[in-house]
Amino acid sequence: MNNLILAAIAALIVGLIIGVLIGRSGQGSTLRQRRAEQQIEEIRNEYTRYQAQVNEHFMESAHLLRRFNDTYRDVNQHMARGANRLCNDEEWLHELEQENARDRLEGSSSDGDNAEPPRDYAPKSDPEEKGTLAEDFGMPEKQKQS
Repeated sequence: MNNLILAAIAALIVGLIIGVLIGRSGQGSTLRQRRAEQQIEEIRNEYTRYQAQVNEHFMESAHLLRRFNDTYRDVNQHMARGANRLCNDEEWLHELEQENARDRLEGSSSDGDNAEPPRDYAPKSDPEEKGTLAEDFGMPEKQKQS
């Protein structure tokens, strides 16, 4: 009977050891799975923060551009009002006409209006001469006649 009790105690100890080992091996995969889920959640949170930063950046950029356009419009209107109020329109129109006349004279003296676009071939000096696209261009006289 002592042997039976010792065998039962030994079986219980061996069973406990095997149970602990199996439990630990199962916990390892569960632990790895929890770590992977935590990493995925951290990456999602980081991505969400990044998206929020991008949205904030573009919203601020749009706001700044709107302010820039408003300021540009205000400066342009200010300059136009100042020009209307401070400039003598007759003198300004006279200067503008003189400048346009000078531009027309300079433009007619140069051949800018009659200019030809550049050619991608050399023009022939003699109209009777065959060009490089002729079928018999560059062939000896014997082959041209056959």
